Amino acid sequence: MDILLSDLFLLTLTVALYCGGQVLYRLTRTPLLHPVLLTFLAMIAFLKLTGIDYERYREATSILDFVLGMSVVALGYLMYEQSEHIRGNVTAILGAVVTGCVVGIGSVVGIAVAMGADRTILTSIAPKSVTVPIAVSVAEPLGGIAAVTSVVVFLVGIFGSIAGVWILDLCGVRLPQARGLALGSAAHGIGTARAVEMGAVEGALSGLAIALMGIATALAAPLFEKFVY
Repeated sequence: MDILLSDLFLLTLTVALYCGGQVLYRLTRTPLLHPVLLTFLAMIAFLKLTGIDYERYREATSILDFVLGMSVVALGYLMYEQSEHIRGNVTAILGAVVTGCVVGIGSVVGIAVAMGADRTILTSIAPKSVTVPIAVSVAEPLGGIAAVTSVVVFLVGIFGSIAGVWILDLCGVRLPQARGLALGSAAHGIGTARAVEMGAVEGALSGLAIALMGIATALAAPLFEKFVY
């Protein structure tokens, strides 16, 4: 009973922190007060102070992983509603995602090599632009460290959500389809959440980009590992 109560407490605390962060973010519209970032930092502080290990926390909140999976599947309906923006643009969409994949992996690997990172780190950070389950599945068989991959993917998603729209505006990217594809390709699920806030078209194309980027990264990362570094 005590274990069940502690599990319920951890789950409730996580949801409460996120909801509180969401309210604060909507009131202030300050990118640095992103609810995912606030929840992440608050839970790290709480676990450190209470001495609860991550595996224990992960077991207690495993239902959130299930709900997250369902939410990703739900993006399929959004894509169906916006299917007219996909038909006739398949070549452009595929070209954009493949380009984003190559540039995404190539840029982070190039920077890491210039800074003297070893092969393990390169493999761990290469799939930075896809969701954690796919990124870990790509990195681990190649010798990457799952913990490093997970943290890097999270930070990339947060950065994309906070700065992505500003960067797109700065570069003059106004087309909703292009903005959605960019956020989904570069910042996976967290970027897609931001795209959904922007509009239905952006959200639908961003959701599509998550899936296509996952496939492209799963194919490209081993090639980079074999021939580039």
